Amino acid sequence: MAERIKKPEWLKINIGSNGRYSDTKRIVDSHRLHTICSSGRCPNISECWGRGTATFMIGGEICTRSCKFCNTLTGRPLQLDIEEPSNVAKSIALMNLKHAVITSVDRDDLPDQGAAHWAKTIKEVKRLNPGITIEVLIPDFQGKTDLVDIVIEAQPDIISHNMETVKRITPLVRSAANYATSLKVLQHVANRGVTAKSGVMVGLGETPEEIEELMADLRTAGCRIITIGQYLQPTHKHYPVKEYVTPDQFAKYKTIGLNKGFDQVESGPLVRSSYHAERHIKK
Repeated sequence: MAERIKKPEWLKINIGSNGRYSDTKRIVDSHRLHTICSSGRCPNISECWGRGTATFMIGGEICTRSCKFCNTLTGRPLQLDIEEPSNVAKSIALMNLKHAVITSVDRDDLPDQGAAHWAKTIKEVKRLNPGITIEVLIPDFQGKTDLVDIVIEAQPDIISHNMETVKRITPLVRSAANYATSLKVLQHVANRGVTAKSGVMVGLGETPEEIEELMADLRTAGCRIITIGQYLQPTHKHYPVKEYVTPDQFAKYKTIGLNKGFDQVESGPLVRSSYHAERHIKK
């Protein structure tokens, strides 16, 4: 077994909580909500929950896929919770959020892969929270654009779909998704006039040149926002970290991305898909 690389100083996280963190946790727990903050072991959970923000995960907590970088449970999902759209909407109201981020597990077991559940959730959030803006982080729906359209027609403000990694490494860490399909989904979103966003992890063995190629492909697809963050191995069973990318390199990626025409680039060791997502709506 290869020796694990020691985490550098810049990846040390200040773990703490405040009253807002406790309130957010209480709301999430009492409404039986699933969040990617918890299931994904996000390093920013203290900061985000302390600001009263959370990324809600719908469709249950069990994913039909088993990507080698992801800590979400995998297996046979339970039936959809018909109360989930209402519970998410009520929780957002209790948190007094002006901007909400919603993601989901993959539901390849369902005929529509959860698209109708997505639409119901978005509409219910809007009904109970007039004036709110919404970012959704969607699965690839197996590249079926008619299912993507169901989400688009519910009118979220930003639609994000993560490329996760470069073309060469995609088949090594993504269990069912593929590079071309993900680009197809993002291009369809952009062609429908919705702001398209994507997220990328680094430290899986990619080269800077491959990241630049990925950025170019995203811009060609019409993607306007990109997040770039360090991959952190959830457990010893997951894909190993090949490199801890330096803050200087993250700064270079941000400059390259802006020069390639992205409206916004979030690039840093602890950046995740929904990190400071409320900033992205401003443009």
